[in-house]
Amino acid sequence: MIHHERLIPPPHDCPANEWNVIEQGFHPEFLAQFETMLALGNGYLGLRGCPEEGGPNAENGTFINGFYETRPIVYGEEAYGFAKTGQTIVNVTDSKIIKLFVDDEPFWLPNASFLSYDRRLNMKSGTLDREILWETPAGKQVLIKSRRLVSFVHRHVAAISYQVTLLNAEAPVLIASEMVANAPSARAHADDPRRASVLAGRVLQHRTSYVKDRRLVLCHATDKSQMILACATDHDLETACPHAYKAAHTEDFGQVAFTIQAQPGCPSTSPNTWSITRRRRLRLKRSAAVLSGRWTA
Repeated sequence: MIHHERLIPPPHDCPANEWNVIEQGFHPEFLAQFETMLALGNGYLGLRGCPEEGGPNAENGTFINGFYETRPIVYGEEAYGFAKTGQTIVNVTDSKIIKLFVDDEPFWLPNASFLSYDRRLNMKSGTLDREILWETPAGKQVLIKSRRLVSFVHRHVAAISYQVTLLNAEAPVLIASEMVANAPSARAHADDPRRASVLAGRVLQHRTSYVKDRRLVLCHATDKSQMILACATDHDLETACPHAYKAAHTEDFGQVAFTIQAQPGCPSTSPNTWSITRRRRLRLKRSAAVLSGRWTA
C-alpha cells in the first residue's frame, strides 16, 4: 500500500464557512488538494481549480464527460474473455488561461508579493472567486479580481471574468487569454496504480482552427476513438482606458492579447466565454457549426 503523509493546511488560512471553501494564502505544497476542492463542473464539463495564469499546478485539467481515447490492454497472460481495449478520459483544450503583465512584469504566483490573497469556492452561487492585491517589484499595487463559472443552463459553456485595477500608479498592462491543446502534463507519481493510464504521444489531432475578431476556435479529434472536439472562446474588454488587441493562433494554440494604458483607479475587465462540444464520427462542418453562435453567460 502506498503511504502518504497527511498534510493539513494552516487553519487561519482555511477558515470554516457555511457556504464557502476558503483559501486565504498561497500554499504551493497544497496545489493538488486545492485544485481538487475548488473544481467546478456541471456533469458534462469539468474544470480543475488551477490558477487562471496557467500555473503553477499539480495536474491541470479540463474534462468532458464521455470524451475518451481508446488504448490496448496488455496482460501478463492471455485468457478467454479478457477485455482487449480500454478507455481513458482525455484532458481537452485548456481555455481558462489568462496571463497578466504590468510594466512587462509577469504576474506569477510563486514569485509575487501579496498584500492580500483570497480565493474561495462559493457553493451558493456556484462560482470560484479570487481577489488578490499584488505589489510589483516597482512598488505598484495591482488589484486582481476573477470569477469563474460553469453554466448549469448551457452545459457546454463556461466563463471567466478577469478584472485588473492599478491603485497607486499608471502602467502599461497586458492581459493575454490563451487556448492550449495537447499541453504537457505536470503529473507526478506516474507509477501510482490509482491514476488513469497515460496516453503516449499526441492525443488530440488537429482538424481546423481560425480566429475571427476576438473569437478563437480550435478543433481536434482523437485518433482511435474518432471523437471530435471543438472549442470556441469569445473575448471582450470593458475599460475606459486606451487599449488595443491582437489575436493569433496555430494548430494547438490561440491567443487574444489586450494592451491597456491603465490609469489609477480605472478597472479593466476581460469577460471571456467559451463553449466546448464533442461529436463522434460526424462531419467536421457540423461539429464546427455548433460553435457559430455567440454565447453569453
